[in-house]
Amino acid sequence: MITKQTRQLSFEDIKPKRKTRYKQILDRLIAGPKTAKEIAVELFELELIPSAERNYTAPRLTELEKMGLVKVIEKKKCQYSGKTVAVYEITVEGIKKRYINRSKK
Repeated sequence: MITKQTRQLSFEDIKPKRKTRYKQILDRLIAGPKTAKEIAVELFELELIPSAERNYTAPRLTELEKMGLVKVIEKKKCQYSGKTVAVYEITVEGIKKRYINRSKK
């Protein structure tokens, strides 16, 4: 029971951060296709996340893909890990959503 409550509290804490991360990821992909790690490195260099760990972006990319805002376009060897990884691209819907949200400000 306690673990269920703590998981729910953690989830509630993450929800507002998730929308911010979506925007940050879409902003990075406007410049061109990237991997989760490449996006994480850019966000870290911009001081938007505390480390360049891909786990800051990979789960959000999966969610954005399910929403149709990004898509996997190819695989490539990661320059950081040497593993084969997915390369993401923003979709037309992702571009529309990004600009609609910006124009509301």
